[in-house]
Amino acid sequence: MTKRIMVVEDNDLNRKLFCDVLRANGFDVEPVADGNLVLDTARAAMPDLIIMDIQLGGVSGVDLIEAAKRDRRLAGIPVLAVTAFAAKGDEERIRAAGAEGYLSKPVSIGPFMSAVNALV
Repeated sequence: MTKRIMVVEDNDLNRKLFCDVLRANGFDVEPVADGNLVLDTARAAMPDLIIMDIQLGGVSGVDLIEAAKRDRRLAGIPVLAVTAFAAKGDEERIRAAGAEGYLSKPVSIGPFMSAVNALV
């Protein structure tokens, strides 16, 4: 059965790149541009993995990870956090929120796919 990955990214180019790479590697993809739609979309799609941008317009990816992990239906879905703002302590804070994986942008395809495959 094909694995489904939800890609939460408000930057159109990054979202398209992530989705194209994932599709080329045989995954079904559920793109989400609006952080306010993340939890409802995740409940509807029930993906095998959520790739979560941390810097979303109007809402924090960290807050969304915490909310997903508190949700009984979503808590078991692994989260791969991706962020352009990798400051000291960010990875620890993001993992403490519940993310099982962490990558800083710019993301190279090899490490990206390795992180995805480790979580699905």
